[in-house]
Amino acid sequence: MDADKLLNLVVSLGCRLAESGAEIYRVEESVYRLLRAYGGADAQVFAIPSCLIVSLMAEDGRPLTRMRRIGAHGTDIELLEACNALSRKLCQTVPPLEEAQRMVDRLPDTCRRHRPGVVLLGYAAAPACFCPLFGGGLWDAISAFFCGLAVGTCLLFGNRWLGSNGFLRTLVCSGVASLLSLLLVRAGLGDNVDLVTIGVLMLLVPGVALTNAMRELVAGDTYSGLSRTAEAILIAMGIALGSAVGLGIGRIL
Repeated sequence: MDADKLLNLVVSLGCRLAESGAEIYRVEESVYRLLRAYGGADAQVFAIPSCLIVSLMAEDGRPLTRMRRIGAHGTDIELLEACNALSRKLCQTVPPLEEAQRMVDRLPDTCRRHRPGVVLLGYAAAPACFCPLFGGGLWDAISAFFCGLAVGTCLLFGNRWLGSNGFLRTLVCSGVASLLSLLLVRAGLGDNVDLVTIGVLMLLVPGVALTNAMRELVAGDTYSGLSRTAEAILIAMGIALGSAVGLGIGRIL
């Protein structure tokens, strides 16, 4: 067994899992199982939302450690399922390490990537469906549709100006949503600014982050759970502040 190649394999797969939105205990458990399948001796795994550390004992008795910083993570359910399926397959079949590494490297290519137009349509359709759930009418839903298009455009193409800062991105998108909602209702395309704004802001609510935070706290991963909770609270503050700024600018205009 080549301990260096094994460490590279398990760290690559663990980081893929974390970046696709997996809970920390799922990342650690998947890495542990893969190490046991390949005969990793005295293996230790420690993961937090921003870092993965794996150590094991080489055949000559040397302790080896790999530490890798986890990049920007979001929620990609399809990639997460592909990572889980590959992890189970590797544990069952135990292919050569070189082949297993190639399979891990090809993971992003196995997932479908929708065209930007299709993704924008989803961003627009979601608020249009949320709005009637809160009591909005047909014109409110139409207004929410166009606001969703604007927010989706910011999320898809705004990284060049907004960067990867989640708080800043949420702040700008919520400001655009509330301002555009107010302007559209003033123009007669919609009846209730609050319902249109709430429907659009549902796109930004950190539901998955809060859910994962609670699951990790229950599982005993206190540090990771608190970290994700703080992240979700920060995003919620961005939504509130951006909405207030957008509505304030709209009332001034």
